[in-house]
Amino acid sequence: MAREQTGRTVHGAGRAQEGHGPVRYGPPALDPGLPVLPESAEVLAAAAARGVPEPMGGGGALREAATGYWARRGLHGSPENVVAAPGAPPLLLALLAAHGGDVLMPRPCAATWIPQARLLGRPAYPVPTPAECGGVPDPYALLETVRRVRAEGGRPRLLLVSVVDDPTATVAPPELVSEACEAAVGEGLHIVSDETWRDTLHRPRDTVLLSPAEMFPDDVTVVCDLAGALAPSAWPVAVARFPDTERAATRRARTLDVLTALGAHVAGPVAATAAHVLREPAAVTDRVRRSAALQAQVAAAAHRAVLSAGALARPPQAGRHLYADLGPLRARLASRGVTDSLELEEYLTERLGAPAPGGHRFGDELGALRVRLGTGTLLGSTPEQQLASLAAAKPLELPHVARALSMFGAALDELR
Repeated sequence: MAREQTGRTVHGAGRAQEGHGPVRYGPPALDPGLPVLPESAEVLAAAAARGVPEPMGGGGALREAATGYWARRGLHGSPENVVAAPGAPPLLLALLAAHGGDVLMPRPCAATWIPQARLLGRPAYPVPTPAECGGVPDPYALLETVRRVRAEGGRPRLLLVSVVDDPTATVAPPELVSEACEAAVGEGLHIVSDETWRDTLHRPRDTVLLSPAEMFPDDVTVVCDLAGALAPSAWPVAVARFPDTERAATRRARTLDVLTALGAHVAGPVAATAAHVLREPAAVTDRVRRSAALQAQVAAAAHRAVLSAGALARPPQAGRHLYADLGPLRARLASRGVTDSLELEEYLTERLGAPAPGGHRFGDELGALRVRLGTGTLLGSTPEQQLASLAAAKPLELPHVARALSMFGAALDELR
């Protein structure tokens, strides 16, 4: 577990790193996204007088709405197999606690995964991902890791994946998802599939998305944080879909026990709003579609700026960020006192005026000069500018977007 040395603590790097200067605890700041959809705000306001807390795991309306949401995506089930929590972190923590054994996850991975496993005292083993995407481990590397862990006396039981990935903003090809999941299930691993970003595909007609639960319905628990596409991060709610098996029912009960111990109720007004957006009325689906189309244009421009500066990055396919490797710029960065991802985070956060979390927060090695760059801040600094970006046919030509992209590119170009 990472620990302090000379005042510096690195999270996600897998071991303590020596250095200088304090580091803030916790995951990177959340992207607030676009202004709240007025229709959603009206639903929240109408439910504001609800003083009775939701039942632990979510009330019937919320769980039924989540069931319908997944059914429209080919994942059928019943409300009895759904659990809700106030955000993905407590829900994932409860899921990890409900499963025994060691945890495997792709490298890089979501910023909260490794700290949560460590909080529970569970060993967390990173598995390399293939060159074309993140979020899903290379099948052969997965099998080798499982065998190595067992040879060392470990008990690998759980694999976390994200087919639409945070942090790399990539979508895993169906054949890779199939091979990795087949390898995991063959080794007796249960799979938790984080599908928070599945509704943010930049080119939904050209991208084939396959959920692990479509192939192995009895061996996959699906998680979705509504902050990905449907609701603002200020209204925390996430839902989990359990398999329809006796073993899963036991794990669901354990998950509810942990959530109860945490006091992790979904607030009543938030639950009402979550049920509303999960039913996907026209205003919600229109906002989701237009937001993804806007992010596709802005993220592509940011990606071009990264490549133009001589850095590397996979083309972003979803979400509101991209994952850049500034390794080719190492000499120039070193001349500015930047030699690892922690210093890179501090440097780019100051230069860009926006959070730029380093790869160490996502399980990458500290010495790798990788960073997650958000694109949401390129849409404007005020709600009015952000909504103008959303409404524009050519958002890159708006003065505030063009200016933000110019500043973004200049901060990288000076490192060439």
